[in-house]
Amino acid sequence: MILGAITNSWRQQLEQKDLTSLVKEAQQRGAKHVELRQTCLGDCETGQGDQWRPVLPKLKALVDQFPSLTFDLAMAWPCLTKPADPKGEQFQAALAGAKLVGRASPHLRVVDSARFDAPWERPQDLPAEALGVADLAREAARQGVIFSMENSGQPIRSMALVVRQARAKLSPKEGSYLGLCPDPTNQLRSYPNSDPLAELEALPLDMVKLVHFKQATAGKPHPALDAGDLDTARMVRVLATKGYQGPAIMEIPPHVQVLDNLSASFQYFGALS
Repeated sequence: MILGAITNSWRQQLEQKDLTSLVKEAQQRGAKHVELRQTCLGDCETGQGDQWRPVLPKLKALVDQFPSLTFDLAMAWPCLTKPADPKGEQFQAALAGAKLVGRASPHLRVVDSARFDAPWERPQDLPAEALGVADLAREAARQGVIFSMENSGQPIRSMALVVRQARAKLSPKEGSYLGLCPDPTNQLRSYPNSDPLAELEALPLDMVKLVHFKQATAGKPHPALDAGDLDTARMVRVLATKGYQGPAIMEIPPHVQVLDNLSASFQYFGALS
């Protein structure tokens, strides 16, 4: 797996440092991949909400300084709760940004922050809007961009149901671009009696496009990857057995010592690998 960092861990540091210097320090501490997350891109983004746009020339200038790193672009997008508009300006701008930063393997991750009353267990449980991800994935595939989703309010199995139903509306090639960014610790917070690692294990490998690692203790965020509510060693084994070789993003919480915590997280992960 490819050790990764995410820019929303650096909220505090971005108040005083530019994004380039933070990416450089993450690389020095062992990061091989950086997820560029909306709201934490410094001068590489502009606007908020529906008006958010990546600033493409500045993103290019950023990634060009790190030819040995890989990148993906992540944005907030109501992919499960609003009608899809794959030709809309914002989605097209995000795809352009993903292609720019992702080079030969562009990847756009979208996060729908909506909460729901219950897990989706059957196709009829899915809101009609959720199946609009098929249209978004079709457009992403047309442009050669991997399209992955995350929602902390639904368990992994429910998000896998969305992917299966959406893929049924796509060609096999188009469907291969659509998948998930599993985050088992998020699931434990919402469903403490569930087994997110069993659900991760049940995912087909081609659905796992990106993985987030984090830890919590008694449901509260832990500052670094360590022992806690989630059996991280089991998660690593599940992914290794599955043959996953993509980015393992340390989505650790913002902290004044976040880069030291990133180093500690890499060391802990390395001891389990």
